[in-house]
Amino acid sequence: MRRHLLRILILLIICVALVLVYRSLSRYSLEDITSSLSQIPSYRIITGFLCVIASYICLSLFDYLGLRYVGKGQAYPRAALASFCALSIGHNVGGAALSSGAVRYRFYTRWGLSGDEVAKVILFCGATVLLGLSMLAAIALILMPPTGETILQLDPGPRKLLGLAFLAYPVAYVICSIWGRPPLKFRSFRMEMPTTSMCIAQIAVGTVNFGFVAAALHQLLTAFTDAGYLQVASAYVTATIAAMLSHVPGGLGVLEATMLMVLPAGASIGSLVAFRVLYYFVPLLIGAPLFLLTEILARREGPGRSEPSGEAAHQA
Repeated sequence: MRRHLLRILILLIICVALVLVYRSLSRYSLEDITSSLSQIPSYRIITGFLCVIASYICLSLFDYLGLRYVGKGQAYPRAALASFCALSIGHNVGGAALSSGAVRYRFYTRWGLSGDEVAKVILFCGATVLLGLSMLAAIALILMPPTGETILQLDPGPRKLLGLAFLAYPVAYVICSIWGRPPLKFRSFRMEMPTTSMCIAQIAVGTVNFGFVAAALHQLLTAFTDAGYLQVASAYVTATIAAMLSHVPGGLGVLEATMLMVLPAGASIGSLVAFRVLYYFVPLLIGAPLFLLTEILARREGPGRSEPSGEAAHQA
């Protein structure tokens, strides 16, 4: 019964994502979109999309590391499949704990993970997201040249202090792993602090991931503004945090509004629409059918069948 309810929930999530895609695109006329996109050079769209692909590769490493953290490591292609299906849907729906978490649960329980282990992987990936955002914000704010001060309306002193505040989280995270922070406990649930090497890997992969996302956005914005990469990166971090706090599905409208408010007046909505299409909608059009295909194949194999984890299979 619970398995059928979960399938229904996932189908509803996919339907919601498709509706949100339609609503988002319907906000702009076809003429507005094509006019704005025509101003972006083709090679900028290609390089932007390559950065999107690189970002999703980094995101797959979130799950790959998370599975190793709980002791149920999988071969990279399997971890990448679960990650891409989960995040291509979750990015558009929002509420990662419910949307992408439900998709991950379908994959990981078939691979022999318990409910607690799936929760630990989800929390591990969530921590990696926050570490990457914090680190990219720190780098952008501390290293931003004087020409970028007018974008964030911050003088050099406050801007660098804000950057150091963002840097405090990843630094504290690593220090806690070295000193051996006590595990998080909630009733029978227990989550240990990752090893120091795993913490450093989280910070590195998380930062590179958001670095590629900001690079994709920067490539698309160059046709409309001369803002440098660090300025775009800091604006993107600001917009992403605003979207997360708003709880709007997929940050719909919040991301664009914040970016337009933070970036110079020369920035065009066309570049932001192009970014949403490349980073959100194209992966969804691939990930949702791919996930449904895995569900059909898993159902043909028979209910209740779980596959051994990568490490267990290797030992066998």
